[in-house]
Amino acid sequence: MTGLSIVIPMRNEAGNAGPLIDGILAACDGADGLPQIEVIAVNDGSTDGTAAEVLALAARDGRVRLLGHAVSAGQSAAIHSGVLAARGALICTLDGDGQNPPEEIPRLASALIAAAPGIALVAGQRADRKDTQAKRIASKLANGIRSAALDDGTRDTGCGLKAFRREAFLALPYFNHMHRYLPALFTRDGWEILHLDVGHRPRGAGQSNYGNFGRALAGASDLLGVMWLVRRRKTARATEETTLP
Repeated sequence: MTGLSIVIPMRNEAGNAGPLIDGILAACDGADGLPQIEVIAVNDGSTDGTAAEVLALAARDGRVRLLGHAVSAGQSAAIHSGVLAARGALICTLDGDGQNPPEEIPRLASALIAAAPGIALVAGQRADRKDTQAKRIASKLANGIRSAALDDGTRDTGCGLKAFRREAFLALPYFNHMHRYLPALFTRDGWEILHLDVGHRPRGAGQSNYGNFGRALAGASDLLGVMWLVRRRKTARATEETTLP
């Protein structure tokens, strides 16, 4: 398995799907040193024209694929479905709302390709967020609590721009909202992490699928669960032996 698969979770992003995917293809076509790419949009139970927009792009460019959830299962489920279906050994993700600049994908992918074998995740961190003040404050508070509890060395786990090794990702424990804890989960499995500051831009169309209050309620139980997983991690790895010690 070779290549780079770009996975985009989407829910009611009909107004963003075309410009975003066109931007991804243009950014990757203009970059040197990238392997063959595919773009996988995962339609997470949308009730608008998201699927039709992606299918029109897929008819024009065979590198574009559409997966669908009959009902919305959440961002982590969409990412997981996309990675399972991916043909590439390397994965890049970004949000479907257009706020993650697709021009950042070659930077993240190139950093992972050049990284040492022990590095499995290159995590983007938004340097200048273009969100409302309420969302920035809520995110800063949540990131501070998470960082103190998990000591994962990451200031912004909510950034959708990430590049990682497919096999390593699929070995992680899956649960809803896991995408917010990838640095801690990769570290738990013995991998090293790289961080890159990335750009951010205002939402192109539509409305956010998340509310601060609902996210906070889910985040509290998720954080306790990840703390438990980290403490119960496997502490030994087997190596093949051919002679007696």
